[in-house]
Formats: sequence, structure tokens, C-alpha cells
Amino acid sequence: MKLYVTKADGSKQPFSRKKVLHTILRLGANPQDAQKIADKIECKLYDGVPTSRILQMIFTFTRKPKPAVGHLFDLRQGISLMSPKPEFEVYVRALLAYSGFQVQTNAILQGLCGEHEVDAIAQKDGLTYFVEVKHHQAYHALTGLDESRIARAILEDVTDGYIRGLNDIKIDRAMIVTNTRYSLHAINYGACRDILQVGWASPGDGLRDIIEKDRLYPISCLRGVKSDVRLRLVEAGIVLIKQLAEQDADYLQRRLG
Repeated sequence: MKLYVTKADGSKQPFSRKKVLHTILRLGANPQDAQKIADKIECKLYDGVPTSRILQMIFTFTRKPKPAVGHLFDLRQGISLMSPKPEFEVYVRALLAYSGFQVQTNAILQGLCGEHEVDAIAQKDGLTYFVEVKHHQAYHALTGLDESRIARAILEDVTDGYIRGLNDIKIDRAMIVTNTRYSLHAINYGACRDILQVGWASPGDGLRDIIEKDRLYPISCLRGVKSDVRLRLVEAGIVLIKQLAEQDADYLQRRLG
């Protein structure tokens, strides 16, 4: 008998042991422990079980072989806890830099018809992008068509401004980075208009894949770190757990109090 799980949006899908194993391994368990944990979880499942309950069991059972898991939030939840500005914006710029982009922060581009403040300008492989960052606290929400339409309009205006000599930066493409998925309309429009749309699980280089490839986990995934402390860390240019681990404790104490 096929077992179904209930997602946060109320929809149902078949239970996937493969997804459970993938999540356990992402938390640092070895393959042998991951199989044992998955067995324990499967024994406690029932038809329609919420995915949030499965995630809770994953964290609970993984704490025994990997005690550090007790200090972590799920990645998607941790990102949703960020403040849109400046925390998530700084985090996205850090991800871009680790992905090989040269990043310029908070630029103002002069278009033919007006000025446009963008979250970043990123350059890589001979292409220059302007970057718009969209954060959702409700991470199951969709990023819709409006963001893509606005990005296209900005690109057209700054391109016209460049042609008229109003600015000296030639923008080749628009990039939108969000912590959610895109609506189907947004995906189709972005593909048609050649907008680079980086979402949670976008094909190719999705946000989750970029983070997990180089373990670029944000400090917001650590339990017990309050938002005011995180913002002080952001002000010091520290937004990744690996950046925090590289810092000298005495220096941090002097810098952040």
C-alpha cells in the first residue's frame, strides 16, 4: 500500500525514502547510520503524515550519532528566518562571490527614464548582471510574474541609458535570487526574456544546490543565535557559518561586544 505525506501547502505526494536519506546525509550522518534512522522513521509513519513531522523525526534521530545536529535548523527554515534587508541580501552576495562572481553592492543604475537601485551587480564569464533579491518568510510561497516583469523593465531602461551615454555600465542580463520556487508563469516569462532566475530548487544551479555544494550554510541555521546578534555579525561581514568558524574569538568579542 502506497503511503502519502502531506506537504505544508496541503497537497499530498507519495512518501520517498530516498528524500529522507538525502536529508539525513546532508546533516552529516554516515550512510550506515542514515539507513538505520530511515528505518526508524518508516516504522512511525502513517498515511497523510505531515512532512514537518518527518523532518522533526529526522532531526531527533540524527542527534544521537551527530550531536551537533541539535544546534541546527533545517536549511530552508533557517533561511526563512533571515531579515530581507540586510541579512538575506548580504547572504546572496556572499553566495555569488563564492560561486566565482565579482560582486558590487547596492549600485544605482541610470536608465533613460529614471534611476534604479539594484541589490548588486555581478560579473562572471564576460557577462554583467544586475541582481534583484527577493526574500519570503513563508518559504512555500511562490515568487510570481511581477518580479520578472519588473526586472525586464529595469534591464530595458538601463540598456537605453547606456546607449544614450547616461551610464557607463553595460548590463547584459537580469538575475533574480529568491528563497522560494517560481510560479510557472514566472518561469516561462523568465525563459522567454532570458532572465536568470535562481530559486530554491531551480534546474541547474538552484539556491539549495549552490549552498550544499560548498556548504555555504547561513548563521540563521544555528539554533539559539538571536536576530540582533546575527545582524551585528552581518554588519561585520559575517553571514556564513564557515566565516564565523574562521574568526578569532577575541577579535569577535572586541568587534561585536
